Order: sequence, then structure tokens, then C-alpha cells
Amino acid sequence: MTAPTRRRVAADLDHWHHAVELRREWRDIGLATEPADRDAAEEVLTRLYRRHGRARPRFAWAGSPRDALPLTSGMPTHDDLRGWLRPRQPPGRPPLAGDIAAGWSRLMRALDEGADPCLGPLRPPGKNAKPWPVLPPPAALAAGVPLGEVLRQGVRGALRTVLMDSVVLPVRATLAPPRRVPVAWWGQQDAYWIGYHDVLRRLGLAQHGPVVGGRLDEWATLARSCGWWWPGEEVCVVVERPARIEHVPFPDDTLPEPAHPAVTYRT
Repeated sequence: MTAPTRRRVAADLDHWHHAVELRREWRDIGLATEPADRDAAEEVLTRLYRRHGRARPRFAWAGSPRDALPLTSGMPTHDDLRGWLRPRQPPGRPPLAGDIAAGWSRLMRALDEGADPCLGPLRPPGKNAKPWPVLPPPAALAAGVPLGEVLRQGVRGALRTVLMDSVVLPVRATLAPPRRVPVAWWGQQDAYWIGYHDVLRRLGLAQHGPVVGGRLDEWATLARSCGWWWPGEEVCVVVERPARIEHVPFPDDTLPEPAHPAVTYRT
């Protein structure tokens, strides 16, 4: 390993160690069990409604996703939203959930575009190149895996495993078949992607203008304030945070990982 390479790997390792601290912060947000900050959540959600041409909704708070589900009757499913992507669209105005989803997709593109090019490509160069290997971060950096890929695996991927694979998906599976559950956002458990982009920003590895940065801050406020939420045209159904979530370690932790961590809601 040449001297410049050693210096680069050392600098990347410093970034990684700082990222681990920030990752833990966002894991704790995603697993928080304090009562929701209803005022903060409703303020951001009202702003989101108005951005998409709707008035402030009536907020219906529920103690758990199971209690919330009957309140979401008539709200669109993912299949309903896909109907608006076809050449022959349904009559009437597209549902608010579709507008929010489209705005979210635009935000994702803008956040990715703001990432520092030095983070490296998503795939190794070459037409038939295989994906980057999955290795412990120090070994990955020493093997030439770009810092950006290490952070994608070790921050976004790890947070997704902890929050989505271990909490959201098992809880959702107890409600109804996924195709029958209306389109929702995950509030605190959206921390897997919010936290990743916040980590890049706080490490100085992403630069965003005030609009994009402000949008990310809004989603971060929602993650810190409430659980799942369903945006209806006139009613927004919001779930309180759980009363208890069994500790879920990161994939690279040495603690044993529960297959289905216990999640206890307030009802």
C-alpha cells in the first residue's frame, strides 16, 4: 500500500468512526419509545399538505398501527398509485399520497446529487464488474471499496436492517396482506434513509441548498416526533411511538440479534 493510499484509508476510517456514532443516534431515534411530539409532527405534516395544495387536515391519532388501520379506510394502496402511472389514468385528481410519493422521489434524487463525488461509484468500473464486496469497514476500505459504498452498506443498509427488516415489515405483516395496506410512511422508522443523508451532511460529504436541506430537516423532525402516518385527503392518521421495542443490534454488532424483536404499543 502506497503512502497516499494509507493516508486516504486513514482519513476514510476517521469518517467511518464518526459515522458509527451518528448511526447509533439515528438507530435510537428509530427505536424511540417516548410519547409522540404531536405539535411538532402536526406542524410538519400540515406544511406537507399545503405544499401539495391541500388544507390542514384533521389529525386522527392512534395508539398502534392495528388501531390506525380502520381509520385509513378508502385511502389508496400502492396498486392504486400505480394506476396513475399508466397511460390511461383514473378520473379525478391524483391522491395526496401519490403527490407526496412523487415529491419524496424528487427529494431522493436531489439528496443523491448533492453527495460528494469523492464517495465513489455505486458499482466498480467495467461493463461486467461485480458489485462491491461486503466486508467489515476497515477491510473494505483497505481493499479499495469507496467510502461511499462503505457508508451505504454500513449506515443506510444497517439502519434499514434494524428498522425496516426487523421492526416495520414484521409489524406490517400482522395487519393485512401488504397489497391491502394503504400507502404509509414510517415516521421514526424512516430514520434509515433520513439518517444516512444526515450522516453524509454532518460529515461534510454532501452539500445541499436551502430548499433540499430544509426538506430533509422536515422529514428528520417527523422521525423525531411520531410513528407511522397515512395521508388522506382530509384526515391524516398518525400513530404514537411504541411503548417498548426490544433492543435490535446492528448487523456488525457482536450481540445476538432477535429474529422478531418485541414491539409493544400503547394500546
